[in-house]
Amino acid sequence: MIPVIALVGRPNVGKSTLFNQMTRSRDALVADYPGLTRDRKYGDGKVGEHEFIVIDTGGISGDEVGIDEKMARQSLLAIEEADAVLFLVDGRHGLNPADEMIADHLRRSNKPIYLVVNKTDGINEDIALADFYSMGLGDLHPIAASHGKGVHVLVDKVLLPFAERIQEARDQIDIESKGIRIGVVGRPNVGKSTLVNRMLGEDRVVVFDMPGTTRDSVYIPYTRYDKEYTLIDTAGVRRRKHIKEAVEKFSIVKTLKAIQDANVVIVVIDAQEDLVEQDLHMIGYVLDAGRGVVIAINKWDGMTKDDREHIKKEVERRLGFIPYAKVHYISALHGTAVGDLYDTIEDTYESCYAKWSTNRLTRILEDAVAEHQPPMVKGRRIKLRYAHQGGSNPPRIVVHGNQTGSLPGSYKKFLENKFRQVLHIMGTPISFEFKSSDNPFATTKK
Repeated sequence: MIPVIALVGRPNVGKSTLFNQMTRSRDALVADYPGLTRDRKYGDGKVGEHEFIVIDTGGISGDEVGIDEKMARQSLLAIEEADAVLFLVDGRHGLNPADEMIADHLRRSNKPIYLVVNKTDGINEDIALADFYSMGLGDLHPIAASHGKGVHVLVDKVLLPFAERIQEARDQIDIESKGIRIGVVGRPNVGKSTLVNRMLGEDRVVVFDMPGTTRDSVYIPYTRYDKEYTLIDTAGVRRRKHIKEAVEKFSIVKTLKAIQDANVVIVVIDAQEDLVEQDLHMIGYVLDAGRGVVIAINKWDGMTKDDREHIKKEVERRLGFIPYAKVHYISALHGTAVGDLYDTIEDTYESCYAKWSTNRLTRILEDAVAEHQPPMVKGRRIKLRYAHQGGSNPPRIVVHGNQTGSLPGSYKKFLENKFRQVLHIMGTPISFEFKSSDNPFATTKK
Protein backbone atom coordinates (compact mmCIF):
# COMPACT_ATOMS: atom_id res chain seq x y z
CA MET A 1 0.00 0.00 0.00
CA ILE A 2 0.99 3.64 -0.41
CA PRO A 3 3.48 4.67 2.36
CA VAL A 4 2.70 7.20 5.09
CA ILE A 5 5.34 9.75 6.12
CA ALA A 6 5.01 11.84 9.29
CA LEU A 7 6.79 15.16 9.83
CA VAL A 8 7.67 15.81 13.48
CA GLY A 9 9.87 18.24 15.36
CA ARG A 10 9.74 21.21 17.70
CA PRO A 11 7.81 24.34 16.69
CA ASN A 12 8.97 26.55 13.79
CA VAL A 13 11.55 24.19 12.26
CA GLY A 14 9.78 24.17 8.87
CA LYS A 15 7.48 21.14 8.98
CA SER A 16 4.57 22.90 7.25
CA THR A 17 6.91 24.36 4.63
CA LEU A 18 8.18 20.86 3.85
CA PHE A 19 4.58 19.57 3.82
CA ASN A 20 3.71 22.16 1.15
CA GLN A 21 6.76 21.18 -0.89
CA MET A 22 5.83 17.50 -0.74
CA THR A 23 2.17 18.04 -1.61
CA ARG A 24 2.89 20.81 -4.15
CA SER A 25 0.24 22.89 -2.43
CA ARG A 26 -0.28 25.74 0.02
CA ASP A 27 -2.60 23.73 2.25
CA ALA A 28 -0.52 24.20 5.41
CA LEU A 29 -0.31 27.68 6.90
CA VAL A 30 3.28 28.93 7.04
CA ALA A 31 4.58 31.88 9.06
CA ASP A 32 7.63 32.80 11.11
CA TYR A 33 5.68 32.06 14.24
CA PRO A 34 5.96 28.91 16.40
CA GLY A 35 2.89 26.79 17.06
CA LEU A 36 0.84 27.76 14.01
CA THR A 37 -0.09 24.14 13.21
CA ARG A 38 -2.48 22.84 15.88
CA ASP A 39 -3.67 19.51 14.47
CA ARG A 40 -2.55 16.67 12.25
CA LYS A 41 -3.01 17.49 8.58
CA TYR A 42 -3.05 14.83 5.87
CA GLY A 43 -1.85 15.48 2.33
CA ASP A 44 -1.36 13.65 -0.94
CA GLY A 45 2.42 13.71 -1.41
CA LYS A 46 3.91 13.86 -4.91
CA VAL A 47 7.65 14.21 -5.46
CA GLY A 48 8.93 13.12 -8.85
CA GLU A 49 7.37 9.73 -9.61
CA HIS A 50 6.71 9.01 -5.93
CA GLU A 51 3.23 9.05 -4.39
CA PHE A 52 2.66 8.86 -0.64
CA ILE A 53 0.56 10.24 2.21
CA VAL A 54 2.28 12.90 4.32
CA ILE A 55 1.16 14.03 7.79
CA ASP A 56 1.99 17.51 9.05
CA THR A 57 2.00 17.90 12.84
CA GLY A 58 2.22 20.61 15.46
CA GLY A 59 5.53 21.15 17.22
CA ILE A 60 6.70 19.33 20.36
CA SER A 61 8.76 21.26 22.91
CA GLY A 62 8.43 19.11 26.04
CA ASP A 63 6.82 21.75 28.28
CA GLU A 64 3.33 21.78 26.77
CA VAL A 65 0.22 22.67 28.77
CA GLY A 66 -3.38 23.22 27.69
CA ILE A 67 -3.88 23.25 23.93
CA ASP A 68 -0.15 22.76 23.34
CA GLU A 69 -0.34 19.47 25.26
CA LYS A 70 -3.13 18.26 22.97
CA MET A 71 -1.12 19.42 19.96
CA ALA A 72 1.90 17.40 21.12
CA ARG A 73 -0.34 14.35 21.59
CA GLN A 74 -1.45 14.72 17.95
CA SER A 75 2.20 14.61 16.89
CA LEU A 76 2.83 11.42 18.87
CA LEU A 77 -0.24 9.79 17.28
CA ALA A 78 1.08 10.71 13.83
CA ILE A 79 4.25 8.75 14.64
CA GLU A 80 2.10 5.67 15.37
CA GLU A 81 0.27 6.02 12.03
CA ALA A 82 3.39 6.51 9.93
CA ASP A 83 5.56 4.02 8.06
CA ALA A 84 8.53 6.42 8.27
CA VAL A 85 9.21 9.57 10.30
CA LEU A 86 11.05 12.69 9.18
CA PHE A 87 12.45 14.36 12.31
CA LEU A 88 13.07 18.02 11.43
CA VAL A 89 15.61 20.17 13.26
CA ASP A 90 16.74 23.77 12.67
CA GLY A 91 20.22 24.00 11.11
CA ARG A 92 20.50 27.71 11.97
CA HIS A 93 19.69 27.45 15.68
CA GLY A 94 21.55 24.20 16.35
CA LEU A 95 20.73 21.44 18.84
CA ASN A 96 17.95 22.15 21.32
CA PRO A 97 16.93 20.23 24.50
CA ALA A 98 13.51 19.68 22.93
CA ASP A 99 15.22 17.97 19.96
CA GLU A 100 16.88 15.50 22.33
CA MET A 101 13.56 14.79 24.06
CA ILE A 102 11.86 14.07 20.72
CA ALA A 103 14.80 11.90 19.62
CA ASP A 104 14.47 9.84 22.80
CA HIS A 105 10.80 9.16 22.06
CA LEU A 106 11.50 8.30 18.41
CA ARG A 107 14.14 5.74 19.37
CA ARG A 108 11.46 3.82 21.28
CA SER A 109 8.95 3.97 18.40
CA ASN A 110 10.71 1.28 16.30
CA LYS A 111 9.95 3.33 13.15
CA PRO A 112 12.48 4.25 10.44
CA ILE A 113 13.72 7.70 11.51
CA TYR A 114 15.36 10.24 9.20
CA LEU A 115 17.03 13.21 10.87
CA VAL A 116 16.41 16.16 8.54
CA VAL A 117 18.42 19.34 9.10
CA ASN A 118 16.37 22.19 7.64
CA LYS A 119 17.24 25.83 6.82
CA THR A 120 20.75 25.04 5.56
CA ASP A 121 20.52 27.52 2.67
CA GLY A 122 23.03 30.37 2.80
CA ILE A 123 25.12 28.91 5.63
CA ASN A 124 28.06 26.50 5.89
CA GLU A 125 26.46 23.06 5.71
CA ASP A 126 29.19 21.28 7.67
CA ILE A 127 28.82 23.72 10.57
CA ALA A 128 25.03 23.40 10.48
CA LEU A 129 25.21 19.59 10.70
CA ALA A 130 27.96 19.36 13.33
CA ASP A 131 25.73 19.63 16.44
CA PHE A 132 23.34 16.91 15.36
CA TYR A 133 25.74 13.99 14.92
CA SER A 134 25.72 13.57 18.73
CA MET A 135 22.07 12.47 18.59
CA GLY A 136 23.08 9.10 17.13
CA LEU A 137 20.20 8.82 14.65
CA GLY A 138 22.34 7.82 11.69
CA ASP A 139 22.84 9.84 8.52
CA LEU A 140 21.87 13.49 8.46
CA HIS A 141 19.84 14.90 5.57
CA PRO A 142 20.39 18.63 4.94
CA ILE A 143 17.57 20.45 3.11
CA ALA A 144 16.16 23.92 2.56
CA ALA A 145 12.40 23.29 2.54
CA SER A 146 11.52 26.86 1.58
CA HIS A 147 13.44 26.47 -1.70
CA GLY A 148 12.89 22.73 -2.22
CA LYS A 149 16.64 22.08 -1.98
CA GLY A 150 17.41 18.44 -1.14
CA VAL A 151 13.73 17.44 -0.85
CA HIS A 152 13.73 15.16 -3.92
CA VAL A 153 16.89 13.33 -2.76
CA LEU A 154 15.41 12.95 0.72
CA VAL A 155 12.13 11.42 -0.54
CA ASP A 156 14.07 9.03 -2.80
CA LYS A 157 15.97 7.71 0.25
CA VAL A 158 12.89 7.49 2.47
CA LEU A 159 10.75 5.59 -0.05
CA LEU A 160 13.48 3.26 -1.38
CA PRO A 161 12.76 0.54 1.25
CA PHE A 162 9.04 0.64 0.32
CA ALA A 163 9.46 0.28 -3.45
CA GLU A 164 9.06 -3.52 -3.45
CA ARG A 165 6.14 -3.39 -1.02
CA ILE A 166 4.32 -0.75 -3.10
CA GLN A 167 4.71 -2.83 -6.26
CA GLU A 168 3.55 -6.02 -4.50
CA ALA A 169 0.48 -4.19 -3.16
CA ARG A 170 -0.37 -2.85 -6.61
CA ASP A 171 0.06 -6.30 -8.15
CA GLN A 172 -2.17 -7.78 -5.43
CA ILE A 173 -4.85 -5.15 -6.08
CA ASP A 174 -4.70 -5.90 -9.81
CA ILE A 175 -5.09 -9.63 -9.10
CA GLU A 176 -7.86 -9.36 -6.49
CA SER A 177 -9.70 -6.34 -7.87
CA LYS A 178 -11.58 -6.76 -11.12
CA GLY A 179 -13.19 -4.17 -13.35
CA ILE A 180 -13.82 -0.66 -12.09
CA ARG A 181 -12.68 -0.13 -8.50
CA ILE A 182 -15.37 1.89 -6.70
CA GLY A 183 -14.43 3.51 -3.40
CA VAL A 184 -17.23 4.41 -0.98
CA VAL A 185 -16.23 7.12 1.50
CA GLY A 186 -17.85 9.59 3.86
CA ARG A 187 -18.35 10.52 7.48
CA PRO A 188 -19.38 7.81 10.00
CA ASN A 189 -22.98 6.63 9.97
CA VAL A 190 -23.97 8.22 6.65
CA GLY A 191 -24.90 4.79 5.26
CA LYS A 192 -21.78 3.67 3.38
CA SER A 193 -22.02 0.02 4.34
CA THR A 194 -25.77 0.02 3.69
CA LEU A 195 -25.08 1.39 0.21
CA VAL A 196 -22.41 -1.25 -0.42
CA ASN A 197 -24.82 -4.02 0.58
CA ARG A 198 -27.55 -2.54 -1.62
CA MET A 199 -25.20 -2.35 -4.61
CA LEU A 200 -24.14 -5.96 -4.00
CA GLY A 201 -27.65 -7.21 -3.32
CA GLU A 202 -26.53 -9.03 -0.19
CA ASP A 203 -25.26 -8.33 3.34
CA ARG A 204 -21.55 -8.57 2.69
CA VAL A 205 -20.44 -5.93 5.22
CA VAL A 206 -21.53 -5.32 8.81
CA VAL A 207 -24.25 -2.67 9.18
CA PHE A 208 -25.09 -1.36 12.65
CA ASP A 209 -26.66 1.91 13.81
CA MET A 210 -23.52 3.06 15.56
CA PRO A 211 -20.88 5.31 14.00
CA GLY A 212 -17.57 3.65 13.25
CA THR A 213 -18.68 0.03 12.77
CA THR A 214 -16.35 -0.40 9.79
CA ARG A 215 -12.73 -0.38 10.99
CA ASP A 216 -10.83 -1.40 7.89
CA SER A 217 -11.21 -1.03 4.15
CA VAL A 218 -12.97 -4.06 2.60
CA TYR A 219 -12.36 -5.00 -1.06
CA ILE A 220 -15.31 -6.87 -2.60
CA PRO A 221 -15.16 -8.07 -6.25
CA TYR A 222 -18.52 -8.85 -7.91
CA THR A 223 -20.28 -8.99 -11.29
CA ARG A 224 -23.33 -7.02 -12.42
CA TYR A 225 -24.90 -7.61 -15.86
CA ASP A 226 -21.69 -9.37 -17.01
CA LYS A 227 -19.56 -6.38 -15.97
CA GLU A 228 -16.94 -6.75 -13.26
CA TYR A 229 -16.53 -4.29 -10.39
CA THR A 230 -14.74 -4.10 -7.07
CA LEU A 231 -16.35 -2.16 -4.23
CA ILE A 232 -14.12 -0.69 -1.53
CA ASP A 233 -16.04 -0.04 1.70
CA THR A 234 -14.13 2.21 4.09
CA ALA A 235 -14.31 3.35 7.66
CA GLY A 236 -15.91 6.74 8.19
CA VAL A 237 -13.74 9.82 8.55
CA ARG A 238 -14.86 12.37 11.12
CA ARG A 239 -13.23 15.57 12.32
CA ARG A 240 -10.06 14.69 14.15
CA LYS A 241 -11.03 16.38 17.41
CA HIS A 242 -13.85 13.80 17.67
CA ILE A 243 -11.50 10.85 17.21
CA LYS A 244 -10.88 9.17 20.55
CA GLU A 245 -10.26 5.48 19.96
CA ALA A 246 -6.79 4.56 18.72
CA VAL A 247 -8.17 2.02 16.24
CA GLU A 248 -10.31 4.73 14.60
CA LYS A 249 -7.27 6.96 14.08
CA PHE A 250 -5.74 4.28 11.90
CA SER A 251 -8.99 4.06 9.90
CA ILE A 252 -8.33 7.55 8.49
CA VAL A 253 -5.11 6.44 6.85
CA LYS A 254 -6.81 3.29 5.54
CA THR A 255 -9.56 5.43 4.00
CA LEU A 256 -7.04 7.71 2.31
CA LYS A 257 -5.21 4.67 0.96
CA ALA A 258 -8.50 3.22 -0.33
CA ILE A 259 -9.10 6.44 -2.28
CA GLN A 260 -5.69 5.96 -3.89
CA ASP A 261 -6.65 2.38 -4.87
CA ALA A 262 -10.02 3.36 -6.37
CA ASN A 263 -10.77 4.42 -9.94
CA VAL A 264 -14.02 6.21 -9.06
CA VAL A 265 -15.07 7.33 -5.57
CA ILE A 266 -18.63 7.69 -4.31
CA VAL A 267 -18.75 10.35 -1.59
CA VAL A 268 -21.78 9.61 0.60
CA ILE A 269 -23.42 12.58 2.35
CA ASP A 270 -26.24 12.43 4.89
CA ALA A 271 -29.30 14.28 3.50
CA GLN A 272 -30.73 14.65 7.01
CA GLU A 273 -27.79 16.84 7.99
CA ASP A 274 -26.47 19.95 6.27
CA LEU A 275 -23.22 19.61 4.35
CA VAL A 276 -20.32 20.07 6.77
CA GLU A 277 -16.68 20.99 6.27
CA GLN A 278 -15.60 17.36 6.60
CA ASP A 279 -17.74 16.43 3.56
CA LEU A 280 -15.98 19.12 1.53
CA HIS A 281 -12.54 18.07 2.81
CA MET A 282 -13.26 14.49 1.73
CA ILE A 283 -14.31 15.62 -1.77
CA GLY A 284 -11.20 17.78 -1.95
CA TYR A 285 -8.95 14.85 -1.09
CA VAL A 286 -10.59 12.69 -3.78
CA LEU A 287 -9.94 15.43 -6.36
CA ASP A 288 -6.36 15.95 -5.12
CA ALA A 289 -5.78 12.23 -5.61
CA GLY A 290 -6.98 12.61 -9.21
CA ARG A 291 -9.89 10.22 -8.84
CA GLY A 292 -13.30 10.49 -10.46
CA VAL A 293 -16.02 11.52 -8.01
CA VAL A 294 -19.74 10.79 -7.73
CA ILE A 295 -21.84 12.50 -5.03
CA ALA A 296 -24.54 10.40 -3.32
CA ILE A 297 -26.94 12.29 -1.03
CA ASN A 298 -28.25 9.41 1.12
CA LYS A 299 -31.30 8.99 3.42
CA TRP A 300 -33.51 10.87 0.95
CA ASP A 301 -36.57 8.84 1.96
CA GLY A 302 -38.90 10.23 4.61
CA MET A 303 -37.82 13.86 4.13
CA THR A 304 -40.37 16.61 3.72
CA LYS A 305 -40.60 18.66 0.53
CA ASP A 306 -39.21 21.74 2.30
CA ASP A 307 -36.24 19.79 3.70
CA ARG A 308 -35.46 18.39 0.25
CA GLU A 309 -35.53 21.85 -1.31
CA HIS A 310 -33.23 23.12 1.44
CA ILE A 311 -30.68 20.34 0.87
CA LYS A 312 -30.74 20.86 -2.91
CA LYS A 313 -30.01 24.55 -2.45
CA GLU A 314 -27.17 23.73 -0.04
CA VAL A 315 -25.69 21.24 -2.52
CA GLU A 316 -25.91 23.78 -5.33
CA ARG A 317 -24.30 26.47 -3.17
CA ARG A 318 -21.54 24.51 -1.46
CA LEU A 319 -20.61 22.11 -4.27
CA GLY A 320 -20.38 24.80 -6.92
CA PHE A 321 -16.63 24.20 -7.15
CA ILE A 322 -17.25 20.81 -8.81
CA PRO A 323 -20.04 21.45 -11.33
CA TYR A 324 -18.81 18.47 -13.38
CA ALA A 325 -19.63 15.93 -10.62
CA LYS A 326 -23.04 14.24 -10.90
CA VAL A 327 -25.19 14.39 -7.75
CA HIS A 328 -27.59 11.51 -6.97
CA TYR A 329 -30.32 11.67 -4.32
CA ILE A 330 -30.73 8.12 -3.03
CA SER A 331 -32.00 5.89 -0.28
CA ALA A 332 -29.49 3.08 0.33
CA LEU A 333 -31.86 1.47 2.84
CA HIS A 334 -34.74 1.13 0.36
CA GLY A 335 -32.67 1.05 -2.84
CA THR A 336 -34.22 4.19 -4.32
CA ALA A 337 -32.11 5.48 -7.27
CA VAL A 338 -29.11 3.33 -6.26
CA GLY A 339 -29.08 1.61 -9.67
CA ASP A 340 -28.65 5.01 -11.36
CA LEU A 341 -25.20 5.32 -9.79
CA TYR A 342 -23.76 2.74 -12.20
CA ASP A 343 -24.35 4.79 -15.36
CA THR A 344 -22.58 7.75 -13.77
CA ILE A 345 -19.74 5.53 -12.52
CA GLU A 346 -19.25 4.14 -16.04
CA ASP A 347 -19.28 7.62 -17.63
CA THR A 348 -16.88 8.98 -15.01
CA TYR A 349 -14.50 6.05 -15.46
CA GLU A 350 -14.49 6.54 -19.24
CA SER A 351 -13.70 10.24 -18.76
CA CYS A 352 -10.84 9.44 -16.37
CA TYR A 353 -9.13 7.04 -18.79
CA ALA A 354 -10.16 8.48 -22.17
CA LYS A 355 -7.53 8.79 -24.93
CA TRP A 356 -7.55 11.60 -27.48
CA SER A 357 -5.34 12.22 -30.50
CA THR A 358 -3.05 15.25 -30.70
CA ASN A 359 -4.89 16.30 -33.86
CA ARG A 360 -8.26 16.43 -32.09
CA LEU A 361 -6.94 18.28 -29.04
CA THR A 362 -5.16 20.81 -31.26
CA ARG A 363 -8.35 21.44 -33.24
CA ILE A 364 -10.26 22.09 -30.00
CA LEU A 365 -7.51 24.50 -28.92
CA GLU A 366 -7.64 26.33 -32.25
CA ASP A 367 -11.44 26.65 -32.00
CA ALA A 368 -11.13 28.01 -28.46
CA VAL A 369 -8.52 30.57 -29.52
CA ALA A 370 -10.65 31.63 -32.50
CA GLU A 371 -13.64 32.08 -30.20
CA HIS A 372 -11.72 34.01 -27.55
CA GLN A 373 -8.15 35.25 -28.15
CA PRO A 374 -5.59 35.12 -25.31
CA PRO A 375 -4.70 38.55 -23.90
CA MET A 376 -1.79 40.79 -24.87
CA VAL A 377 1.32 40.83 -22.66
CA LYS A 378 3.72 43.76 -23.01
CA GLY A 379 2.33 44.50 -26.44
CA ARG A 380 2.68 40.87 -27.64
CA ARG A 381 -0.16 38.42 -28.11
CA ILE A 382 0.10 35.12 -26.23
CA LYS A 383 0.09 32.36 -28.85
CA LEU A 384 -1.15 28.83 -28.16
CA ARG A 385 0.06 26.51 -30.94
CA TYR A 386 -0.92 22.91 -30.25
CA ALA A 387 -2.07 20.50 -27.52
CA HIS A 388 -1.53 16.82 -26.74
CA GLN A 389 -2.51 14.41 -23.98
CA GLY A 390 0.01 13.97 -21.17
CA GLY A 391 -1.71 11.36 -19.01
CA SER A 392 -4.92 9.91 -17.57
CA ASN A 393 -6.75 9.73 -14.25
CA PRO A 394 -7.10 12.66 -14.15
CA PRO A 395 -6.82 13.57 -17.85
CA ARG A 396 -3.78 15.79 -18.39
CA ILE A 397 -3.58 18.08 -21.42
CA VAL A 398 -0.29 19.75 -22.35
CA VAL A 399 -0.60 23.05 -24.26
CA HIS A 400 2.40 24.48 -26.10
CA GLY A 401 2.85 28.12 -27.06
CA ASN A 402 4.77 31.26 -26.16
CA GLN A 403 4.51 33.37 -22.99
CA THR A 404 2.22 30.70 -21.47
CA GLY A 405 3.53 31.62 -18.02
CA SER A 406 1.64 34.93 -18.37
CA LEU A 407 -1.67 33.24 -19.20
CA PRO A 408 -4.28 34.48 -16.66
CA GLY A 409 -6.25 32.04 -14.55
CA SER A 410 -9.53 33.15 -16.12
CA TYR A 411 -8.32 32.11 -19.58
CA LYS A 412 -7.11 28.75 -18.25
CA LYS A 413 -10.59 28.21 -16.80
CA PHE A 414 -12.11 29.12 -20.18
CA LEU A 415 -9.92 26.47 -21.86
CA GLU A 416 -10.86 23.87 -19.25
CA ASN A 417 -14.58 24.51 -19.79
CA LYS A 418 -14.13 24.38 -23.57
CA PHE A 419 -12.27 21.06 -23.53
CA ARG A 420 -14.69 19.60 -20.98
CA GLN A 421 -17.69 20.59 -23.09
CA VAL A 422 -16.34 19.29 -26.43
CA LEU A 423 -14.84 16.06 -25.03
CA HIS A 424 -17.82 15.37 -22.72
CA ILE A 425 -15.61 14.97 -19.66
CA MET A 426 -17.58 14.43 -16.45
CA GLY A 427 -16.82 13.47 -12.88
CA THR A 428 -13.10 14.19 -12.98
CA PRO A 429 -10.88 17.27 -12.85
CA ILE A 430 -8.75 18.11 -15.88
CA SER A 431 -5.08 18.86 -15.34
CA PHE A 432 -3.55 21.42 -17.72
CA GLU A 433 0.18 21.93 -18.25
CA PHE A 434 1.36 24.94 -20.23
CA LYS A 435 4.78 24.94 -21.90
CA SER A 436 6.53 27.82 -23.63
CA SER A 437 8.90 27.36 -26.57
CA ASP A 438 12.38 28.80 -26.13
CA ASN A 439 13.19 31.83 -28.26
CA PRO A 440 16.07 30.73 -30.56
CA PHE A 441 17.22 34.35 -30.86
CA ALA A 442 17.15 35.14 -27.14
CA THR A 443 20.96 34.97 -26.81
CA THR A 444 21.77 36.53 -30.19
CA LYS A 445 23.56 39.87 -29.97
CA LYS A 446 21.84 42.74 -31.71
